[in-house]
Amino acid sequence: MSNHKLKNSSLKELTAGVSIPSYNRGNVKAGIVHVGVGGFHRAHEAMYLDQLLHDESNSNWGICGVALLSFNQKIYNTLKDQDGLYTLVVKELDGTLTKRIIGSIVEYLFAPDSPKAVIEKMAHPDVKIITLTITEGGYNLNEATGEFNLENPQIIHDSKNPEAPKTIFGYLTQALQLRKEQKTGAITILSCDNIEGNGHVTKKMLLSYVAFAQPELLEWIESNVSFPNSMVDRITPATMPTDIAELKEVSGIEDQWPVVCESFKQWVIEDEFIAGRPNLESVGVQFVKNVAPFEKMKLGLLNAGHSVVGILGSLMGYSTIDEAVTDPAIGIFLANYLDVEVTPILRDLEGMDLTAYKQTLINRFSNIYIKDQIDRICSESSAKIPKFILPTVQEQLKGNKAISHASLVLAAWAIYSLGFNEKKEAINIKDALQETLLAQAKLAQENPKLFLELEAVFGNLSQSELFSDAFAKAYQDIVSFGVEKCIVEMNSNFLIQK
Repeated sequence: MSNHKLKNSSLKELTAGVSIPSYNRGNVKAGIVHVGVGGFHRAHEAMYLDQLLHDESNSNWGICGVALLSFNQKIYNTLKDQDGLYTLVVKELDGTLTKRIIGSIVEYLFAPDSPKAVIEKMAHPDVKIITLTITEGGYNLNEATGEFNLENPQIIHDSKNPEAPKTIFGYLTQALQLRKEQKTGAITILSCDNIEGNGHVTKKMLLSYVAFAQPELLEWIESNVSFPNSMVDRITPATMPTDIAELKEVSGIEDQWPVVCESFKQWVIEDEFIAGRPNLESVGVQFVKNVAPFEKMKLGLLNAGHSVVGILGSLMGYSTIDEAVTDPAIGIFLANYLDVEVTPILRDLEGMDLTAYKQTLINRFSNIYIKDQIDRICSESSAKIPKFILPTVQEQLKGNKAISHASLVLAAWAIYSLGFNEKKEAINIKDALQETLLAQAKLAQENPKLFLELEAVFGNLSQSELFSDAFAKAYQDIVSFGVEKCIVEMNSNFLIQK
């Protein structure tokens, strides 16, 4: 089999078994600017738009990708070298691989090299939507107060250097100012990050920055920008060297950065697009009046479930999610947590079969072909836990309901934050608060409740005597008996109760 470097010029030379764009990419205009072209975006939004573009009447809805930060240089160089093309490899539960070349990213900009080009692109009259996958930490939110962090040095920099911003808020503000000046019209800003009320959060954070830096723009934004909430879902592990090698061996495609993902996908969006939108319902996107119940379900079941499996699995020495969740102790613990502590707080999910959805989650986590790395799932846990797990704890506490599973997971996270698993092996922790977490975790060795005093994560949760006591007991039990024995005993207790 001959090999072909992935480029526009080589598309027609690819072997059978690989789907390629049948539309003329040269005729596609970028109607969407997307900030944060990582693996998830390329497995999700870009894939949906690629499907849509096969109907040539949608040729105004291509994507201009923006690499916002300096460490995005590699992905920028890769996509630039490959004419924006990449291979999406869907790994089915039975091991079948479905390979498809995605062509919806028709332009790409590297913001650190040319801030002006990015601002002008966002302000271009063709652009009707700006979408974001900037991770939970990218919203500059003070978890303790729920407010915008005006003390962030980069935010201060952006306010003083508007023509050379470093944060998404600096870029958006200058682009919206330019749209106002040039009268290029209204625009929708759509967050695709795993944050409850992501549209509300985006609007609040942006308006907070604008009020600080350019308050005269506030009125225009209120009248000309919409911020729909959305829920996104597709497990997309980090691309491994073996994925690149396997694609080349099986298909002859030399792709420097393919994306692998599961077959399941879901996108639920509130239909509030002030400047028009593509006909995404034709490719399976669900538009609703209120996405809140669906995103609450997803954050509490899937995202929290991932964190539960990742934290417990990491302490027990596992490196991938499928290995951890197929450990009977972890798998049963997860199922009980979802049933007993999360499901009772979910409501208004018309048309959803929660029992089937939870079983689907277990199956997705168990996919041995995905090999989702636990250190990826546990990265930035200090930003994820307040969104995924703590809302469940807080609602359960209001009704004096069960919190034992969440307490054990959070106690395990405190021990995880010391940087070693129970086999005395170092854990690869990636977290903006890593040093703070480590310092608090060391204090917790003397008094577990001190870990809860990290207000940036836990808010005022330490003031709950019920939770603090449950957390401290779980912590001491893990130290005394190990995490596996603790979860096995908890599983046994719940089996007896049932």
